[in-house]
Amino acid sequence: MEISRIEDFKLGWIIGDFEPTLLRTKDFEACYRLHKKGEIVGKHYHKLVTEYNVLIEGKMILQGKTLQTGDVFVIKPYEIADPEFLEDCKVMIIKVPSSPKDKYIVEEK
Repeated sequence: MEISRIEDFKLGWIIGDFEPTLLRTKDFEACYRLHKKGEIVGKHYHKLVTEYNVLIEGKMILQGKTLQTGDVFVIKPYEIADPEFLEDCKVMIIKVPSSPKDKYIVEEK
């Protein structure tokens, strides 16, 4: 058995085509992430990646919709992610495929 700590990985990303990782693969990425209430995550989108998310705990707003503990949501390529964390949020994120550089910031005008 191997044992690691989530803190050993960059921002909770534990599987994907990057280092450090538990499993190096181009097929998908996996992350367990804690976003603090009020944390700012820039408005962004992906061109290649589909992002599958489970809001394990907390409450947030995304694309004008309020999400809460237990909600499962999918963000497809070119859809804008604009999260607002109303509470501390624990999120499980799976991205398919693994493409670590596929993140594009939306410039505010």
